[in-house]
Amino acid sequence: MYAPERQQEILRLARDGGRVDVVSLAEEFQVTAETIRRDLKALDRAGLVRRVHGGAIPVGRLDFEPDLAERETTAADEKDRVAKAALAELPGEGTMILDAGTTVARMAASLPLEASLTVVTHSLPIAARLADHPGIQLHLVGGRVRHRTRAAVDAWALRAYGEIRADVLFVAANGFSAEHGLTTPDLAEAAVKRAALAAARRVVLLADSSKHGQEHFARFGDLSDVDLLITDSGLSPEDALAIERGGTEVVRA
Repeated sequence: MYAPERQQEILRLARDGGRVDVVSLAEEFQVTAETIRRDLKALDRAGLVRRVHGGAIPVGRLDFEPDLAERETTAADEKDRVAKAALAELPGEGTMILDAGTTVARMAASLPLEASLTVVTHSLPIAARLADHPGIQLHLVGGRVRHRTRAAVDAWALRAYGEIRADVLFVAANGFSAEHGLTTPDLAEAAVKRAALAAARRVVLLADSSKHGQEHFARFGDLSDVDLLITDSGLSPEDALAIERGGTEVVRA
């Protein structure tokens, strides 16, 4: 396959899937990672994709958002490790907010039966997982439910978070970086995340390493708003150190 043909196929994959990564493309086309990086650089110069950490996204798709089923199966092993590490950050007998997100949902499903906590969430899947937990006092935040994430948004949700103060928030993001902060594709969802940040004394970001360097349409905070980032070992030690210099502790699970 000639380079222009390969680049055309890479562009198609990026537009169909919302993003591409160097490692997967190298395996698919049986070429080196450096060859793929040159392809992405050529597409970036042509204004067809924008390079991000580890890959690229098609231009004009900062609002791309995969559905819940697709996100559940993406980076599953990494999300499991992050969720397990997050259990060490549970408050003793306090109050926590659980944001909508597949990694946060994995953590919720792993809460020990002996846990005695007050949990506030605007995520229907998380609420369903915790509804029968014997030690959890569950508060479900209402509002308009977004079909793509099964999360409550808009005025009701914002008002609810404006009336509480929690010990810790476990928050999710579609992208995070020191330059662009915490981002997600949807403005309404970003507003609820921003309100949840303001409602918690301590903020723990759960995000697998593929989210590092990604940028999406709606920004809801700075990385400096996060006290602790729990990610996987795919985040390089150099990137972790750079984040920690900004004041955010990093755990690579």
